[in-house]
Amino acid sequence: MLKNLTFYLKVSRPGLWFATLWLYLLPTSQIHHIFYSYEFWYGLIYVCFPLNFMVYGWNDIVDYETDAHNPRKDSFWFGAQGTKNQLKVLWKAILLSQLIFCPVLIWAGGWEILFLLSGFVLINGLYNLPEKGLRSQPPLELLCQIGYLLVVPLSIWVNDLGQLPWQTYAYLFLFSLQSHIMGEVMDIEPDNKAKRRTTATILGIKKTKLLIIFIVFLEVTLLFTVYQEYIFGGMLACGFLWLLLDVFIFYKEKTYSVGEMKFFAFSSNIIAIVSMVYVWWSGCLLKII
Repeated sequence: MLKNLTFYLKVSRPGLWFATLWLYLLPTSQIHHIFYSYEFWYGLIYVCFPLNFMVYGWNDIVDYETDAHNPRKDSFWFGAQGTKNQLKVLWKAILLSQLIFCPVLIWAGGWEILFLLSGFVLINGLYNLPEKGLRSQPPLELLCQIGYLLVVPLSIWVNDLGQLPWQTYAYLFLFSLQSHIMGEVMDIEPDNKAKRRTTATILGIKKTKLLIIFIVFLEVTLLFTVYQEYIFGGMLACGFLWLLLDVFIFYKEKTYSVGEMKFFAFSSNIIAIVSMVYVWWSGCLLKII
């Protein structure tokens, strides 16, 4: 039993929970009494485990051959490396986790939540089709990252909050793109070995890193000009400078070691926590200047 629970937790990739957690917390910025709401905590638990369990577990089921070449698998940072037998029955645990959580979410947020939950399933289904899934149809796999944005209206409806400016959704889409492409860079070697096509395997390491730099540049520009947010924007600008050093001085076209990837994952989580606290406390992404 404990072994299965450990496997399920690894499948959900706790090291990457910050993405859905960040999107869920954003609409609740500066609302201190939200922490006394059980709907808030129920939704937060859902976007951390059951949602990520479905998203990454579904991907693990169809990517068994690719993951077999991936040295960063079998960890809480980057996901489980399940056996064929484990992955064959994984769908049952994924379905059960959704059936347990979804009825209460619908009760808390209304029937509209059902459309969001259906959207999660539809986008993941298109991404993970066994033969023609969008995960291997670059650059269409990048468009699937729009599914992450559904976490925002989920939070709004479950917690009965106001809508966000459309510019915030634009920023969050850039954030989701950046996070996904960074993962593709880390997986470029195992993806090449498995002959899997991704944006990173098509462009190569250097051009993919330049694409990430361009996306981060757009994020920084949006924060400085539209929001006039210089603290959070400055933090992101520091990350922009690191990316420049990475591609032109330190790593260039070299791949990262597993140890380096774990260090980057740990550092990313620390930075994400600091960013979440500041953005939530300041409410800087809730309104434009």
